[in-house]
Amino acid sequence: MSNSLTQLALKKFKKNRSGLLSFWYIVLCGIIAVFAYLFAPDDSSNANQMHLEIHSKKPGFTVQMLMLPSQKVSDQKFFSKLFFGKQNTVTEIPISSYRITSSTLEIVPYSEEGIQKLVKEYPLKIVKNNPEEYITSKTFLLGTDKYGRDLLSRMLIGTRISFFIGFIAVFISLIIGITIGSIAGYFGGKIDVFIMWLINITWSIPTLLLVIAITLALGKGFWQVFVAVGLTMWVEVARVVRGQIMTTKQQQYVEAAKALGFSHARIIFRHILPNIMAPIIVISAANFAAAILIESGLSFLGIGAQPPTPSWGAMIKDHYSYIILGKAYLAIIPGLAIMSLVMAFMLIGNALRDALDVRN
Repeated sequence: MSNSLTQLALKKFKKNRSGLLSFWYIVLCGIIAVFAYLFAPDDSSNANQMHLEIHSKKPGFTVQMLMLPSQKVSDQKFFSKLFFGKQNTVTEIPISSYRITSSTLEIVPYSEEGIQKLVKEYPLKIVKNNPEEYITSKTFLLGTDKYGRDLLSRMLIGTRISFFIGFIAVFISLIIGITIGSIAGYFGGKIDVFIMWLINITWSIPTLLLVIAITLALGKGFWQVFVAVGLTMWVEVARVVRGQIMTTKQQQYVEAAKALGFSHARIIFRHILPNIMAPIIVISAANFAAAILIESGLSFLGIGAQPPTPSWGAMIKDHYSYIILGKAYLAIIPGLAIMSLVMAFMLIGNALRDALDVRN
């Protein structure tokens, strides 16, 4: 059995049940985020099939659906379908009942009880003289939102926003924070004073306000939010890296590297940083959770991912008024998703802190 620090840390991490469970939950969310359209019942682009007749239905709602084929069907590549969803090739019409005559298909569009709707007729040639093949029963496991879209599909595809913003924002914050923190901690002096002044100024600005300002400067959109969140999260990384390097640069192996004539960049990136990665990994896990919360807040305010792109924060914004209308689940479901993913990152951060603590 290997007794290396990595192996010992891995053993301690495996003994932490909450951390291990959080790890596998995050892996599951990552798989769903990448292959969302494979799991989503509505695999159209952004799961944006609207059926206003069946809006705000409860979980488990089932309805008959007439699937009218589109006149224009364009070829779409496999990877485009896999990562961006299928183009709409059918028109879905919720129906209450239907009747086949000699030349037409008569349907009664779906309506609430007590509301009568006019019967609509379609020539049989539209459905290729075999109408029953185009009528199916559709079940919405989590119900429908206020536009009649499948809530489960929107939730699955919305995982992409919350999950990927963590990766991209943390990646940006690590690049900026490690670079600035390393320079401040290693060189010290006036450079350290100036960088600490910059860090304190940035630290004093409310995070959400700073993100809003950067988002408005870059414009509303998917990638702009990722960049904006990443540009506001480097401060904590820089402070941690600075403190660790100020302590580590006094070690004998660093003095030996200097005596051998190694460059400053090599000493920082080849000798010091590999030995202080433990606290950086822990703070990165915490920043994942913070990025998810910030993005959800931006989407709730309407300056995050823009419609029709599904986002958990935007779903809460669209449906929070339904809490007092007896349909609180429309806001609670995305809220629970945000809470569970944030908690998973916080628990895995705590588990990594315990596992990487050399004093234990």
